[in-house]
Amino acid sequence: MKVVVSCINFIRAKGLKHRQFQEFLSELESAHGDVLYYTEVRWLSRGRVLRRFYELLPEINAFLHSKDKTVPELIDPEWKWHLAFLTDVTEMLNSLNLQLQGQGKLICDMYSHIKAFEVKLALLLEQVKKHNFIHLPATHNLSAENPAVPFPAEKCVEALEMLKAQFGVRFRELHVNAKEIRLFQNPFVADIDEAQPSYQFELAELQNCDVLKDAFKPNSLIDFYAALPNDTYPNIKKHAMKMSTLFGSTYICEQTFSRMKLLKTPMRSRLTDEHLYHCLRLAVTRMEPDIQLLTSQMQAHSSH
Repeated sequence: MKVVVSCINFIRAKGLKHRQFQEFLSELESAHGDVLYYTEVRWLSRGRVLRRFYELLPEINAFLHSKDKTVPELIDPEWKWHLAFLTDVTEMLNSLNLQLQGQGKLICDMYSHIKAFEVKLALLLEQVKKHNFIHLPATHNLSAENPAVPFPAEKCVEALEMLKAQFGVRFRELHVNAKEIRLFQNPFVADIDEAQPSYQFELAELQNCDVLKDAFKPNSLIDFYAALPNDTYPNIKKHAMKMSTLFGSTYICEQTFSRMKLLKTPMRSRLTDEHLYHCLRLAVTRMEPDIQLLTSQMQAHSSH
């Protein structure tokens, strides 16, 4: 990644050099008109940066050579393998990140995506050991273009094993609480024998209630649990409340930051922290006030 960032910074650091590179790509009728900037803060940009750099690798190497800048890695066959492999794996991680960052993601949704990715990772690990790159497009294309260059299988397998181990450590608590998550996700298919004793009788009642079974919709879990009778299912409702507090907050944070940028314009120089806090609460809340009820509770000023 350091080599990629160094080459991009060399091209884009100065306006003249950057324009010359864009003209160079235009003359070659390249599929892309420029390289992309990479920043540590925007992690999701890494996959797009690597993909664009990989696809423009011959053009970048030729341009750097014309500027008397030698980057030996760009012509190193093994380094190209590592670049292609890193591009594919990073794009897979980007895809998972986007799935986890969607709006209204509950713990059961995120856990499903993580389990699916771990299965894909295990499958990918076995395929790479056999030099099967069917799910790695950049690596697959490179193997077709340079069949004589040996693939560095040992290092790539080691990288995948490390990634798999990191996932196991990072999401260990989710796996430990898998039964609790599945119970929240769909109480109608939960195994009563494996459930905690405090849930068993309530699950037996719930799973044999046809009215609630018909009303259950996996895409509206919060509404379903909110409608459950409190006196009949107190423990299941308490469990649902606990599980519903585990949700993805990235979307909310990004939304709040975007709204704050709109609120804090140069023309609002006297915006205090307290005022900004109240404005943000109004801007991002999903609550809809009952204006008619609020106004009916207020006393209008009579004219004198």
